[in-house]
Amino acid sequence: MISVLRTTWPLLLGILLLMVGNGMQGTLLGIRGGIEGIPTLQMSIVMSGYYGGFLLGSLTVPDLIKNVGHVRVFAALGSLVSAALVLFAVEPHWISWTALRFLIGFCFCGVYVTAESWLNAGSTNENRGQSLSAYMIVQLLGIVVAQALLNVGDPGGYLLFIIPSVLVSLAFTPILLSAQPAPQFETIKRMSFGDLYRASPLGCVGIFLMGGVFSALAGMSSVWGAQVGLSVAQISLFVAAIYAGGLVLQYPIGWISDRYDRRKLVLILSAIGGLAALIVIAAQPGTVGLIVTGAVMGGVANPIYALLLAYTNDYLEQTDMASASAGLLFIYGIGSMGGPIITGWLMGAIGPDGYWVYMGVLLALLTAYAGWRATQRRALTPDQQGSFAVITPNATPLAVEAVLDEAQSDNPPSQQAAAPG
Repeated sequence: MISVLRTTWPLLLGILLLMVGNGMQGTLLGIRGGIEGIPTLQMSIVMSGYYGGFLLGSLTVPDLIKNVGHVRVFAALGSLVSAALVLFAVEPHWISWTALRFLIGFCFCGVYVTAESWLNAGSTNENRGQSLSAYMIVQLLGIVVAQALLNVGDPGGYLLFIIPSVLVSLAFTPILLSAQPAPQFETIKRMSFGDLYRASPLGCVGIFLMGGVFSALAGMSSVWGAQVGLSVAQISLFVAAIYAGGLVLQYPIGWISDRYDRRKLVLILSAIGGLAALIVIAAQPGTVGLIVTGAVMGGVANPIYALLLAYTNDYLEQTDMASASAGLLFIYGIGSMGGPIITGWLMGAIGPDGYWVYMGVLLALLTAYAGWRATQRRALTPDQQGSFAVITPNATPLAVEAVLDEAQSDNPPSQQAAAPG
C-alpha cells in the first residue's frame, strides 16, 4: 500500500479535496434551505437534481472524453463545479438550485470517470486492487472531513459556499500537474436489462432499491435535520456518522461475505437497517442515538451496495462484467433519482418521520426479496465466489468494472455452479 500511495498521492489528494467540496455542498444546501424557508418537497427536488445529472453524465461523458480528450473534459467540468458552488449563495431559490445540483452531478460524474481512468491506467496488475481501494477510502474520508468544515462559518452567509469552491479549484492542481498521459478510453455499453435480470434478479432489484435508500439517506439527511431542529454541529455529526459507518464496516462485512451466502448477508443487513429506522420512529432518540443510527444505516447501506455488485459478479462471465456493471449502475441511478423526491413528499405528508419510513419500507422490501431469492437458487460455496471489493455508490462503471475484474481474477467462480437455476 505504501508503494501505491507513493505513486498515486497527487491523484488521491485531488480526489480528497474534491470530495470535501462535494460533501460540504450536499449538507450545506439542506441547512440553508431551512434558513431560506424552502418547503421540504422543493428541497427534495433540489437534492434529486444531483442524481439526475450524474445519471446523464454516465451516459454522455464517456463520448465527450473520446471526442475532446481527458484533460480538456477534466478541466472544463472542474471549472463548472467551482463556479456552481459559488452561485448557490447568489440565488437561493429551489429552481436555480436544482439546475445547479444537476450541473454538479453531471460534472462530478465526468470528473470521476476521468480520474478513475487515469488511476486504472497507472496501476499494474499487482497493485490495481490496492489503488482502487485507496481511491474508494479517500472518497469516503473526504465526505467525513467535509462535515467538520461546516462548523467554521454561518450557513446563512457566503463563506461556506466559497470554501468548497476554492477546494475544488485547488484539487485540480496536483491532478493535472502529475497526471500521466491520457489512457485509451472505450465507451462501455450496458448489458440488456433482460439478460442482466436473468443473470441476477436479486442484483437488479436490490440495486434499484438501494439507489432509493442511499439517495434518501445521504441526499435528504441535512433537510431532515433542519426540519427536526438539529443544530449545524448536530447535522454535520449525523451526516459524518453515515459515511464513517460505511467506511468502517466495509471490510469486516466484506470478509464475512467471502465466507458466507451473500444473499443471506444482504437479508441480515437490510433487516438491521429497517429495524434501525423503526427504532428511530418509535423511540425518537436524542443526538447520540441519532448519530449511532446514522452510523448503522451507513454501515449497512454502503456494504449492501458492494455486496449486490459482488453477488451479481459471481454469476457473470469475465467478458460480461463491463457491460453488466454499466447496466447495474444505470438501474441504481434510476432508483436514486426518485429517492429524495418520494422522501420529501412523505416528510411533507406525515412529518419528519417520513425520512425514516421511506428507507425502512425499501429495506423491508429488500429483506423479503432476498429471503425469497435464497429459496430459488442454491448458494455458491465460498471457493466459487469472487472476492468482495470495496465499492462506493459514487463509483462509475469504469471503476466498478475494474474492481470486479480484480475480485473475480482472485477467485474465479465455477461457471457450472454459477449457472442460473
